[in-house]
Amino acid sequence: MEDSVREVEMVVFGVVDTLLAKTGVKCEDIGILIVNCCIYNPEPSLSSIIVNRYKFRENIITYNLAGMGCSAGLLAIGLAKHLLQVNHNTYAMVVSTESVSEHFYYGEDLSKHLINCLFRMGGAAILLSNRPSDHNNSKYQLLHTIHTNTSASDCNYKCIFRDEDTVGIKGITITNDLLITAITTIKPNIVALGSIILPIKEQFLFITNYIARKLLPSKHIQPHIPNYSNVVEHFIPHVGGKMVLDQLQKSLGFSDICMEASRMTLYRFGNTSSSSIWYALAYVEAKGRVKKGNRVWQIAFGSGFKCNSAIWCAMKTVDDEYDNPWADEISGFPMTLAINEPTPLFFEPTK
Repeated sequence: MEDSVREVEMVVFGVVDTLLAKTGVKCEDIGILIVNCCIYNPEPSLSSIIVNRYKFRENIITYNLAGMGCSAGLLAIGLAKHLLQVNHNTYAMVVSTESVSEHFYYGEDLSKHLINCLFRMGGAAILLSNRPSDHNNSKYQLLHTIHTNTSASDCNYKCIFRDEDTVGIKGITITNDLLITAITTIKPNIVALGSIILPIKEQFLFITNYIARKLLPSKHIQPHIPNYSNVVEHFIPHVGGKMVLDQLQKSLGFSDICMEASRMTLYRFGNTSSSSIWYALAYVEAKGRVKKGNRVWQIAFGSGFKCNSAIWCAMKTVDDEYDNPWADEISGFPMTLAINEPTPLFFEPTK
């Protein structure tokens, strides 16, 4: 427990200190605080720990999201968006992290060791504002958030599950339904998002193709994949793992360069849970690819099963920043990743 406290405080205080120094925002001006950490849930809560550390004002609105997996960071962004619609002229701070110490598995059940191999410590702090005076200072404008939850399905609900092994050691079980569950949960999220951001022509082609496949199943008509690259310049999927990224690229038809940020983030930082999409966005920024008017699509998915998307519009060209986590080594990326044989992974058989 002491290790978890030191670990989380090191990361959380570090990212909050950096954010406050970078933006110049005073603690008393922050009206909303949302913290998400899946497994580490102390008493008092992480949100209370942050309020105490930075002496936020007494009427600050605080939320502590727990047990919501890798998609919780974008879910917190969606919650902040709704709160900012009814609380005017204020700031919302979102802090996303995870504890490696709390979910490390020491037992003998091989299906629980995947988490030990894949996850790393990380964190991110994001500041959102609805103050008119911040319009010209902000890096991005939040345009849309989409949330999909398929927990009603027993198969989806149980595909990532924290439980005890036969000798009582806690760990996270991942079943062999994970890949199918991820794709079936991501699909309705993408469809819902497409109905908002895709041009009418693409929506018409998608609907007519869908109807044709339903009416003429014997014809084996291939599904129409909308060209999302025409409406978003940067695609930032959660770095859940190589298999998921491969399947996502295949399903949506994105190019290798569109997937580069997430693949390099997985290579360099591992899966930092809900904060991984911010490391991937930082990669695109460090490369100098974000220009004024560009749209960025972040999509994250995780246990439950849940999927969340956010669409941002760059308010200005984002220059290389000294405190970017990639700043010291971005010139060495992208790496050429070796094409290896699939790693033998041990999944719990689906029950």
